Amino acid sequence: MTVHLIKLCVGTDSIEDLRQWQERRLAEMRRSGGRAVLRHCTRSMPRRRDEVLAGGSLYWVIKGQVRVRQRIIGLRACQDEDGRGYCAIELDQALIATVPQPCRPFQGWRYLEAADAPPDLYGGECDERAEADGEGEGEGEPPVEMLAELRSLGLL
Repeated sequence: MTVHLIKLCVGTDSIEDLRQWQERRLAEMRRSGGRAVLRHCTRSMPRRRDEVLAGGSLYWVIKGQVRVRQRIIGLRACQDEDGRGYCAIELDQALIATVPQPCRPFQGWRYLEAADAPPDLYGGECDERAEADGEGEGEGEPPVEMLAELRSLGLL
């Protein structure tokens, strides 16, 4: 059974901000000759590791709403220079926009059961429709923010 992780994306205002930040990190890794893998470091290894690795994603909360996810491709136990352990969550580079879902602030990461995860907005990998984060969806589609508000009002 698959379980996901959910995490606040602090300091990011949009999916495009997250994309640009991650592209810069990958470019830095390539320049330094290191392994170019996106990873997010956290203090603790998920106890439900096998369930997370069975197809789980990291759902990012941007500005109070779950907006995008990335497939988790690995969980590595690591140590910093002081010998303290941490977990590196390795992520697929593809950003997949989700139907916006409100989420209250919390610290660290949390498990997100598959049944509670928001569906993908466009049915797959983020493309130009989702990159603009609400500007430039497909023909005839309302902006992401409007969809979120209609859902919060129970109209969708």
